[in-house]
Amino acid sequence: MEKIIATLKKGEGRLLKAGGMWIFDNEIERVDGDFTDGDILEVYDFDGYPLGKGFINRHSKIRIRMMTRNVRQEIDRDFLVKRVKDAWEYRKKVVDTESCRLIFGEADFLPGLVVDKFADVLVVESLALGIDRYKEEIVEILKGLLEEDGISVRGVYERSEAGVRRSEGMEQFRGFIGEPFDTGVEIEENGVKFLVDIKEGQKTGFFLDQKYNRLAIRKLCRDARVLDCFTHTGSFALNAAAAGAREVIGVDSSALAVEQARKNALLNQMEERVRFECRDVFELLPELEERKEKFDVVILDPPAFTKSRNSVKNAVKGYREINLRAMKLVKDGGFLATCSCSHFMTYELFTETIAQAARNVHKRLRQVEFKTQAPDHPILWAADESYYLKFYIFQVVEETFH
Repeated sequence: MEKIIATLKKGEGRLLKAGGMWIFDNEIERVDGDFTDGDILEVYDFDGYPLGKGFINRHSKIRIRMMTRNVRQEIDRDFLVKRVKDAWEYRKKVVDTESCRLIFGEADFLPGLVVDKFADVLVVESLALGIDRYKEEIVEILKGLLEEDGISVRGVYERSEAGVRRSEGMEQFRGFIGEPFDTGVEIEENGVKFLVDIKEGQKTGFFLDQKYNRLAIRKLCRDARVLDCFTHTGSFALNAAAAGAREVIGVDSSALAVEQARKNALLNQMEERVRFECRDVFELLPELEERKEKFDVVILDPPAFTKSRNSVKNAVKGYREINLRAMKLVKDGGFLATCSCSHFMTYELFTETIAQAARNVHKRLRQVEFKTQAPDHPILWAADESYYLKFYIFQVVEETFH
C-alpha cells in the first residue's frame, strides 16, 4: 500500500514536540500520496525526522490528530486494544468506576473520542472523522475488557451532536450502537442516587467531572442554608443535603433539568430539605439580594460562558457578575464554591475575574481549596484543551476588621 506522508514546515510543530496531539493546517508544508479524509498517515519534520502517525482531515483546522509517536506502529486492532486497556487500567486505579469517563480523547491518546460509563451503560461521543472509523471497534473492545472484570454492558448510546462535527465535515448524530435499550439509568455517586437521562440530558447526560468537587463541599454544608446555582439535575444540591444541610435551594433555567432534579431528590428522600426552582440565575441573584437573603454556602457551577477565544471578554463579564452577586449573598464567614468549565477561561483569567468581583463588593476571600476535574478526565500536559475545569472554594469575609 502506498504511504501517505505529511511533512511539516521548518520551525513548526511546536505544540506536537512539546507533547501535544494536534498539527494545524498552517504547519504543514505538503502531503504526498493519495488519501481520503480520515486516513492514517506518517508525519515527518521538515528535515525528515519521524514524528509519528495520525489521521488527516482537510475540513478541519486541526489538520492532523496524532495516534502514536512511533512512525512504524501499525494502527490495527492490537494497537486499539492496548490504548483502551491502558485507559481502563488507569481508571481502576484513580477513581470509583461505578460511573466514570472511560476514554477522554487526546488525554487517553485516542483523539476525538469520549466514552462515559453510567452503571451498566456506555455513552459515546465522537468528534473527529478519523476516530469515527474506529469507534465501533473500540466500543466492542471496551465491552470485552469490562466483561473480563465482571461488568456486563446493557447497552451503548451515541451522542455525537457537538457543533465541532460540522467543522470536521461530519453529520451530527444521536442513536443506539447495537440493540436499543431503556435509556433511563440510575447511578450512585458519593452515596447519592441520580437518574441519568442519557438520551435527552445535556452532553452525555450527567457531569462526571465534578465528582470529587461535590464531595469537597460536603464538609461545609452540615446544618447550612445552601444555594446551588445552575444546579442542572441537582448534583451539588443533593450532595449538600446528604452532608446534613438544613435547607437547600437549587436553581436552573432548564425545565427538563429541574424536573429531573426533583425526581433525584425524591429518589434520595431529600424532598423535604431540597427545593428546586426553574429560574434564570442572573435574574434571581439580584432579587435574593433585594430580599436581604443570606446563605451559609453558595455554589456556582455555570455552563461554559465561552466556547471560543472570540467570546472570552463577554464570558469574563458573566463570571464576574455571578461571582459578585453570589459573594453578596454569602453571610460573613460563609463559603463560596465557584467554577468555570471553559478551556478558554484560563486559570489566570478566572482567578483574576474572581479577585475583581471580590474587590468590587469589598469582600475578602480566604482560599479553602482549588481543584480541577476528576482524574478520570486526565489533564495531558501540552494538550491544553484537556485542562478545562477550575474549581475554587473560598471563605467570604467582610472587608472591615471585626
